[in-house]
Amino acid sequence: MKTILLVQPSMQPPGGGNGVAVWIVEALKRDHAVSLLTWEPVHLDSINRYYGTALSAADFRAYGVPPALRRLLALVPTPASLLKNHLLLRFCKKLKNDYDVIITANNEADFGRPGIQYIHFPWACLPRPPADLSWYHRFPGVVNAYHRLCAQVAGFSFDQMRQNLTLVNSAWTGSKVRERHGIESIVLYPPIAADFPDIPWQERENGFVCIGRIAPEKELDKIIDILAWLRSGGSDLHLHLIGSRDDPRHYYERILRRVRANASWIFFEEDVPRERLVRLVSTHRYGIHGMEEEHFGMAVAEMIQGGCIVFAPRGGGLTEIIGKEDRLLYGTREEAATKIIRAMTDADLRFSLRSHLSGQKSLFSVDHFIRRIREIVNEFDAASTSGPAGSR
Repeated sequence: MKTILLVQPSMQPPGGGNGVAVWIVEALKRDHAVSLLTWEPVHLDSINRYYGTALSAADFRAYGVPPALRRLLALVPTPASLLKNHLLLRFCKKLKNDYDVIITANNEADFGRPGIQYIHFPWACLPRPPADLSWYHRFPGVVNAYHRLCAQVAGFSFDQMRQNLTLVNSAWTGSKVRERHGIESIVLYPPIAADFPDIPWQERENGFVCIGRIAPEKELDKIIDILAWLRSGGSDLHLHLIGSRDDPRHYYERILRRVRANASWIFFEEDVPRERLVRLVSTHRYGIHGMEEEHFGMAVAEMIQGGCIVFAPRGGGLTEIIGKEDRLLYGTREEAATKIIRAMTDADLRFSLRSHLSGQKSLFSVDHFIRRIREIVNEFDAASTSGPAGSR
C-alpha cells in the first residue's frame, strides 16, 4: 500500500475536471492510503449522487486551507481559480516528502518533485479557448501579470512541472500541451458512469437530447435553428435541453424565450437529478451538441453511453469521441441538417452509426479509467522508487 496525495481545488459537482479527480480517488482507495488537499470542503453526498461514485469518509483523509484564507479569497470579484490552485501547490510542497505519489486533476502543477498531472487544457496556453473566456480576458496584459503573480506565490517552476508524468483528456489537448510545453502525454479519457439502461431503438422516442450549461459557448441557438429547420421540412421531432443556468443572465433569458416560443417541441430540463438525465438520454434516439473546439466533451460521451446517435461539431476533442466518423460531424447548420435527415431516413445508415458509436463506449468507461489509473500510478511509483537517488 502506497500513500497518495491528490491536490485538487474542489471535488464538488458539476465539472468534468472535478469528476476526474473523484474517480481517481475511487480507483485508488482499494489499494492505497489516499489523502486529499482541497480548497473547498468535501461533501460526499452530492459527489456520489452526481458522479455515480461510492466514496465514504473512511476512504481518504481530507486536508484543507485555513478557513480565514478561504473567506479572504471569497471577497475577490473573480473566481481566482488559478490563485487558489497555486496556493494549494504552495501548501503541497510542505507535504511533498510525506507521500509516495502526488497527483492533481487540475492541469499543470509544480509539486516540488515529480508527480502526475492530468491536463484538461493547459492553463499557461494563451489565447484561451472560447469556453474559458471571461470579461477579464479582454485585457491580456492584466491576465499575463496575474499569471506571473500566481506563479510567484507558489514558487512555480515550469522546468519542475515538465518532470511530471502528464495525462490529458484527448489527443487534441495533448497537441496543445506539446505546443506549449514541449512534453509528451498519455491520453486517458474522463470516465462516464455506465448507468444507462439498454433500451431498444424501436422503443425510444424520435427526438433529441442536448446536455450542457446554458452558456453562450454551448451555442444552443444553433441547435434550435437546426432542429427548427428540420421540423419546417416535415420532421416530427422534439428536443430536451438538459442543463443548468450559467452566466451571462441575458443569454439564459434569451434561450428561455426561445423555449417558450416553441413550447410544443422544446422542453427545458433545468437542474434535473441524474436519474432524470439518464432516463431522458436512454429513451431518445438522437443527441446533438453545439460547442466547437471543446477539449473533450463530457456531454457527447454521456449521450453515446446512453445509446444515442450523436451529432457534434468537427474539431477539438469531439472528433475523437465520435471516433472520427464524418457522417456525425458538422461544420455548418446546413451540413448538420443534411446529415441528420440522412440518418433519420436511412435504416442501414442508422445501424452502421449505432454500431460505430457502440465501439467507442469502452474508451471512456469507468472500468477502463479505473484500470488505467491503477496501472499508471503503480508504474510511476515503481519508476520513482528505482530511479536516481533523490528523484522524489
